[in-house]
Amino acid sequence: MHQHIFMNVFPIGRAALLWLVAGAFLVTSCKKNTEVTPSIITSSAAIGNGEVNSWVLANMQHYYFWNDKIPATTDTSLTPDKYFLTLLYDRNNTANTDRDRFSWIQQSADDLKASLNGQSKTTGMEYSLYYRDASNTGVIAVVLYVQPGSPAAKAGIKRGDVISKVNGESLTGTNYQTLLSSNADSYVFGFATFVNGNLTDSDQTKQINAVVFQSDPFLLDTTYTIGNKTIGYVVYNQFVKGINKADGTSDNTYDLKMESIFGKFKQKGVNELVLDLRYNRGGYVSSSTNLASLIGKNIDASKVYYTQKWNSIVTDENDKTYGKGWNNQNFLTKSTAIGANLSRVFILTTGSTASASELVINGLKPFMTVNTIGTTTVGKNVGSITISDKSGQIKWGIQPITFKSANAQGFTDYAGGFTPTVRVTEPDPRKNNWKALGDLTEPLLGEAIFQITGTRMARRAASTDSEVAPIGSSIDSKAGGGNMFVTDILSQQ
Repeated sequence: MHQHIFMNVFPIGRAALLWLVAGAFLVTSCKKNTEVTPSIITSSAAIGNGEVNSWVLANMQHYYFWNDKIPATTDTSLTPDKYFLTLLYDRNNTANTDRDRFSWIQQSADDLKASLNGQSKTTGMEYSLYYRDASNTGVIAVVLYVQPGSPAAKAGIKRGDVISKVNGESLTGTNYQTLLSSNADSYVFGFATFVNGNLTDSDQTKQINAVVFQSDPFLLDTTYTIGNKTIGYVVYNQFVKGINKADGTSDNTYDLKMESIFGKFKQKGVNELVLDLRYNRGGYVSSSTNLASLIGKNIDASKVYYTQKWNSIVTDENDKTYGKGWNNQNFLTKSTAIGANLSRVFILTTGSTASASELVINGLKPFMTVNTIGTTTVGKNVGSITISDKSGQIKWGIQPITFKSANAQGFTDYAGGFTPTVRVTEPDPRKNNWKALGDLTEPLLGEAIFQITGTRMARRAASTDSEVAPIGSSIDSKAGGGNMFVTDILSQQ
């Protein structure tokens, strides 16, 4: 059975059949999973742009959050990728923070669903790109983290390594996208190192193959005991439920691992928590609900974690079918929850922290003190569903924005991102080697430890020492730019 749409929207145990247009949808619940036959069956003949675009338009008119902003006349002769962009609300108006920055289309629905489950063709390392110097000509790729067991890890690549060449060519502002995004099977990376404080090309090269790899979203979990504080620290890089399977579904491996990690924290008496979401651009809201339920103070299954605000068509349909409150997602009761021992949580953030990560920040705020350390988050207060064709004749998949989220206090206005409680930037990689994640002298974690214990593990650099913005990141190339806030939804019988 194929998983096409992600997160529980409708009350568990109630019969439901939503009106569908040439799409196949699956609801995940504790009862059963049911696929619904689409109400429009496509022709068995070859599918052209017009047919694909008509399918796209029909679904967008029903589910898209800004469906009242779709142009009255559209050009269905365009290729589907270009056509889809013409439907998006105020997409290019950068002055409008409420515009649609996040909907996307993908030529392969199967690849879309696999990427949402953490599976992609990769070397196993993620990196950010920076101009090498003030001339804005040369470019370097700085490794953010490496997945254990991946080709990059086996080659000895580590966080902070600086890549200056690919396949013998120096990276520049005009070629880095081509060299790094070629979808090749193998790359030869050349490196730069610091010599007398200057970034200098070395003779070192490493050949690394790209493979289809299942990423574990939990990069690191550990505890630190400092004085009377037992501090839990977890690096979580994507809200993924489990391992992607051949039929397009996933299991619950990573949600179960999440509960196991917090079970260890509870057993060790953790009374402070540092949640590292600096590279987490989102994912399944069901996993976000699990995480928040393990952290929240004085929460239970009667308390609202967040509310979805849909367009008037979907809202009216479900108000009539279920009554008010169908769009509320409550917290869950978790035996391994540590919220009873916490009064606050520290969340590490950057400009790559988005969507389901921001949902955790917003959803916990009514119940406990949430301190964010780092830089301002992306500001994705909207969520999406995955739509694909059950018949398989239309290969495209779309991920349109379908709802806004609000916390238990009704707060939804964070399209500008969450400004950090304490601003700390990662070091300038052109001048400094980066510390490993989990190192108590690493700037973001070190600041959290200081806020908890009053003790600094290393001198904090002046903010002017590290004011350098990346020009891009491999994280941006994940599904839909990685701006994921994905629900398991739709019909249930």
